[in-house]
Amino acid sequence: MRRTERLGLVAAIMALLAWSGTGCTVIPPTGPVTLNDISAGDPLGKPFQRLIPIGPRPEWGIEDTIRGLQAAMAAYPDDPSVVLEYLTPTARATWSPAGPVTVIDDAFTVALPAPGDGSEVVQTVTLKGSSVATIKEDDSYVPAAGQWERPYELVKAKDGGYRVNALPQGLLLTSSDVERAYRSTNLYYLNRSTEDRLVVDRVRLRMKPGERFAQTVLERLLKPPTEALKDAVSTSFPIGTTIESVTSGEERVVISLSGPLDPLDLSAEDAVRAQIRYTLNNNDVAKGRTIELQVDGEQYSVDRPGSDEHWLDDSGDSAYYVSQGAIRYLGKDTSGAYVPGAAGEPRGGYSKFALSKESTALVAAVTSTGISVAPLTQGGRWQEVVHGEKLTAPTWHRDGSVWTYDRDADVLLRYDPAAGRGPQRVSAPKLDGLDVTRLRIARDGVRVAVTTGKNTVQVGALTGEGPGLVLGNLQLLTTTEVGFEITDVAWADDEHLLVLAQSKDGQILNEINVGDGETVGVPLKDRLESVTALDDRVLAAATTDKGTKILELNQDRQTWTPQIDSNAGTPLFPLG
Repeated sequence: MRRTERLGLVAAIMALLAWSGTGCTVIPPTGPVTLNDISAGDPLGKPFQRLIPIGPRPEWGIEDTIRGLQAAMAAYPDDPSVVLEYLTPTARATWSPAGPVTVIDDAFTVALPAPGDGSEVVQTVTLKGSSVATIKEDDSYVPAAGQWERPYELVKAKDGGYRVNALPQGLLLTSSDVERAYRSTNLYYLNRSTEDRLVVDRVRLRMKPGERFAQTVLERLLKPPTEALKDAVSTSFPIGTTIESVTSGEERVVISLSGPLDPLDLSAEDAVRAQIRYTLNNNDVAKGRTIELQVDGEQYSVDRPGSDEHWLDDSGDSAYYVSQGAIRYLGKDTSGAYVPGAAGEPRGGYSKFALSKESTALVAAVTSTGISVAPLTQGGRWQEVVHGEKLTAPTWHRDGSVWTYDRDADVLLRYDPAAGRGPQRVSAPKLDGLDVTRLRIARDGVRVAVTTGKNTVQVGALTGEGPGLVLGNLQLLTTTEVGFEITDVAWADDEHLLVLAQSKDGQILNEINVGDGETVGVPLKDRLESVTALDDRVLAAATTDKGTKILELNQDRQTWTPQIDSNAGTPLFPLG
């Protein structure tokens, strides 16, 4: 950057600082490197605005002081000193910024006390707003709803204005504060039981003015996952690993690590590269660049763009559909053809089909007496593997096992065709006493969506191994509006769940990010009976006067195109 450009930028910043409005001034930061990175762009960073906090002023009234305090809280991680200027010694001694961050709507109000005679020593005001979310100490973002209000005590300052004498613990941010200073971030850990598949963990990370975003993300990756994945995932990084630096050239990113990783032991190299590559690239950082890893100054690994993609393998992408109890292919060249074996023969009494991964080629279905499984091979026959009259629809795990919930016995069951024994019970203590209506295991082999009753969806995770396997970490994802009933759920990818609900007046189809609850509605024209998905593809069965047709959601995510016009049934994807 030329000297005249630097002076112009500094002059602009000083002009903004001279503005005397309440709270904070927003300026673009110089970034983690030099000033010219603002215009040139940083492949390892993300643009954001930094707040410059303003201390309390003698001429401010109560409301200005409270709003100034809140704005200073938004800038607290960058400059903690300004918040303390708003507090009395008593408040400084008792208040702590630690703990969850409370997020409220921008349009909060300050309810002032009734006018007095001016002799009041302490005045209490109430800050009121709408709850938006909580950012927990593990960086998870938990949506919230409803009204929020908290009291604040103020006293007059000797030099004019007010100081806060008592306030709630923790930081209070608005939606705009979070949008400005935080970034939704996907971290990638390993499936703990198989360690052959990455599992995404979504967090909200605060941007740091003096640090590249790539380094912020990787340092968070070295820490444990959020509570949602506790004991369900592992990492390839030994305890004690640290990020020394992250630098970039024209086509290469160099990440310098230190700690217990042995440069001569490459047993974990593939997993280390995968965790770093996907964590950076899937957050739009260092895309298309070679990533060189160094350990204690020595080259450990080089990961080039387009490396092996098996770490996010979805175990098959072919589409199928059910017609008169038989499974048929749904594709350009094979559409309508029956799969081999008994599963491709029309028959009654079989419903709620589910497909395993394509390499094992098995299908499961519910009958009046239990769950039966058949191989998609010539001569393959149906065989009942789980007995029960009130079983939820089967769902396959990527390890080859099929799962269901016995609603009569109130127990979660797992059947492994390769084990040579009957179904085994799996501990799920948080489901005891609940009306479990559906289970859907995600393709990552860790997360499990559970519907209870008619209108609630929870998401949990499989923790432990072998006899110690547990479905735990259950957290509420969504409940439907009054009058709606959930009719189907389907995993689109590792972090998005489709939820179909209907009432007597219509239907809604929402795509929900299970990591932070972000919800996007999908427009509907026809009445859907079921839905299935795989990454960007969404298929649905819709009822018409000509019978059931199969629709596919177009790439615009707004319109649907018929794939089978009539006489169809439920569409299927492997592990769907």
